Amino acid sequence: VAFPTETVYGLGADALNPEAVRRIYAAKNRPLDNPIIVHISNKKDVYRLSDKVPKSADKLMNLWPGPLTLVLKASSIVPKETTGGLDTLAIRMPNHKVALALIQESAVPIAAPSANLAGRPSPTTAEHVRQDLEGRIDMILDAGPTKIGVESTVVDLTSKPPQVLRPGGLPFEELRSILKDVKLHPSVIADKKLRLDRAPSPGMKHRHYSPKAQLILVEGDVEALIDKIQELVDRYEKEGKRVGVLATDETQHCYRADVIKSLGSRDSPTCLAKNLFKLLRKFDEEKVDIIIAEGVPLRHLGLAIMNRLRKASGFNIVKAS
Repeated sequence: VAFPTETVYGLGADALNPEAVRRIYAAKNRPLDNPIIVHISNKKDVYRLSDKVPKSADKLMNLWPGPLTLVLKASSIVPKETTGGLDTLAIRMPNHKVALALIQESAVPIAAPSANLAGRPSPTTAEHVRQDLEGRIDMILDAGPTKIGVESTVVDLTSKPPQVLRPGGLPFEELRSILKDVKLHPSVIADKKLRLDRAPSPGMKHRHYSPKAQLILVEGDVEALIDKIQELVDRYEKEGKRVGVLATDETQHCYRADVIKSLGSRDSPTCLAKNLFKLLRKFDEEKVDIIIAEGVPLRHLGLAIMNRLRKASGFNIVKAS
C-alpha cells in the first residue's frame, strides 16, 4: 500500500512479515542490501523493535512525530529483509494523520521506503506513485502533495559520535542544537561517490533520485553559476540536445534554454525542497535530454537538496569559478 507522509509517499508492508517486505523490494526493483525504514505510531514500539535504546534516542524522540529517523540495534523480532541484512534498524514516527491512522489500524509497524521505482526521484504526489508503480502494488492512498518534499533525516545512534547518514527534512542545525556531538557522515557532503561496504540507511550506497534525463550539477557563487550554466546549455544545444535548466526565482530570467524551471527562491530552502523531486519529474515529461541544475547553499534544507542533486547527477558536478 502506498501512503502519504510529511516527507514523500511511502510504499508500506508489515515490517515483521518477511514475505510482505520482500514484495516491497520486488515492486520497486530495490537492491536487497538497501534497508527499509520502519514507521510506527507509538514510541513504545521502539523498545520492542530495538534491543538497545540509548538516552540520546529518548531525547530525539521528543521531535516525533516528524522527519527524523533513528538507527538503533535491531531486536530479534525484526526480520533481516527489513534491515537489509544488517543488525541495525531504521525507525521513525511520521507526522501525517493518514500515515499514523494506517499504522494504528494495521496494528503492526510498517516498513516503507519511498513509493517509486528504485533509483527514480521520490514521489511527492499520488500521481508520481501511479506513474512508477501502477500494476505493481495493491493500493495508493491519495492525500495530496506532501508537505516537505525530501525524505527524513537519518541519524545513526549506534556510532560514536552519532552520525547523520542522510540529511533530510530535519535540518542539521536543529538536530545539533539537541544532540551536541552529532557529526555528518562523509557521504553526506561528498562531491564524489564513496565506496561503502555497508549502508545502515537508505540513500547511501545505491544511485537514487535520478530523472531519466542526464543531470549535471553546477556549483559555485551565483554569478559564476549563471555564466557556466549558459555556456553548457549553448554547448549541448549545438550538439542537438534538448536542454533544461533547473534554476531559482532570482536567476531563471538569466538563461536561454529549451525548458527553464524554478525551484523557488534561494532564500527559501523549504520551498526549494518541496519542489525538487516534482520538477525533476516535470523535466522528464518535457522530454529533455539533459538537465543542468544550479547548486544552492548548504544551510538548512539546502544540505539535503544538494545531497539529492549530487546523487541524482551520479556526481557529475561542474565547479563554476
